[in-house]
Amino acid sequence: MGVTEELDRLYGEALGAIEAAGDLAGLDAVRVSVLGKKGSLTQVLKGLGALSAEERPIAGKVANEVRATIEQALESRKSLLEQDALAAQFTAQAVDVTLPGRGRPVGSRHLISAITAEVIEIFLGLGYQVAEGPQVELDYYNFTALNHTPQHPARAATDTFYVRDMTGKGFDGSVPSDALLRTHTSPVQVRAMEKQDPPIYILAPGRVYRRDIADPSHLPQFTQIEGLVVDEGITFADLKGTLDHVVKAIFGSERKTRFRPHFFPFTEPSAEVDVSCGICDGKGCRFCKQTGWLEILGCGMVDPNVFGYVDIDPERYTGFAFGLGIERIAALKYNIPDLRMLVEGDMRFLRQF
Repeated sequence: MGVTEELDRLYGEALGAIEAAGDLAGLDAVRVSVLGKKGSLTQVLKGLGALSAEERPIAGKVANEVRATIEQALESRKSLLEQDALAAQFTAQAVDVTLPGRGRPVGSRHLISAITAEVIEIFLGLGYQVAEGPQVELDYYNFTALNHTPQHPARAATDTFYVRDMTGKGFDGSVPSDALLRTHTSPVQVRAMEKQDPPIYILAPGRVYRRDIADPSHLPQFTQIEGLVVDEGITFADLKGTLDHVVKAIFGSERKTRFRPHFFPFTEPSAEVDVSCGICDGKGCRFCKQTGWLEILGCGMVDPNVFGYVDIDPERYTGFAFGLGIERIAALKYNIPDLRMLVEGDMRFLRQF
């Protein structure tokens, strides 16, 4: 078979293969098998040098025409296959705009965050300002400046999380040896009194940490809001009036409050505040253990010794402080039997609020 006949044969086979290619990958395989370095047409072209001087121009012309025609056929087929691929992609990704949309549930604040914001809003309406402080605190601010004695049980490692060097080899100077996770937000009050002269009306919300085993009424990490007032002429009556207003704003105007004597190192006199049970209206039930009352917070007049740490004259100024746990408010307000339910992330429970 002569070179011209071989080129005609390759021409016909190439056009047939190009037409049969069903996708771009198959078409590229045809191109490589015909026009590649080891392709059939390339091998024929390499043999042109062996032809006689009379045959070589004729065969070269035919070869060039065959190559040009095959390249044009490849380009045309490629364009058509690209259009088909694009159309298939459009079909696969098509969206029926007449179909109804898929509804997505709207998120909301976690119950703890919602109650925190509610309590803060109440105090902002009374003229208080929000103050913040570090969660990793110094022993001085957490205990000493709040009139805790060196032997106070709250200082024990069994009650408080102390911060230690992560290497376990002792402190390298980067972490103070008396650093701890704050057990209440009262250190914020001390820091505020150091920086600000009276009158002081602040609210200190934030997370606190204690070495408690999680059970229905205790959590090792919880949210606390503490308040501090320092001004001239502040009396226990101001404290009672403020907290009575706050409790009624949270639980309802029909609820009653009572104050019971108690002890806190940084207040004197001190008291615990109870709110009347909302389930039995104060008559006594299982929820309130037949007392008709539920403990809600602790409070008292600022001990003059605390003023001594922050250079405030106790002869001129008096004040009161209080602290309440947000998780406890949530439990009392919504009759939640187990505080752990607030932090377990069970959406079936959280969606109720």
